[in-house]
Amino acid sequence: MTDWVWQAMARYGQKVTVQAGDTTVSVRAFLQPVTERDEKVRETVTPIGWVDGRLWLYLGQMVLGEADHVMWNGLTFRVRSCRPYYIGGRLSHYWAALELEREAAECGS
Repeated sequence: MTDWVWQAMARYGQKVTVQAGDTTVSVRAFLQPVTERDEKVRETVTPIGWVDGRLWLYLGQMVLGEADHVMWNGLTFRVRSCRPYYIGGRLSHYWAALELEREAAECGS
């Protein structure tokens, strides 16, 4: 990874926890909701209540698999996709699209 990306993550990144199988790791990453052009939140009303349909952006130093979970600030996210980004021939960072883990999925419904 390029040195300036490491420095930016160390200084400005949030502390997140990544759960990959039986392994749990704390890392620094940038995590934020993906903004919509019209600033409306995609939402769904289900029998258990309102579901936030926004995607979240992860920029980090750790590759994420689709079975992995990212925890931050009391929220749990599922990984939709992840891919590496390169500057020249060197790995710069990983980009991932995350979605909020739904309560129904957590309780086995």
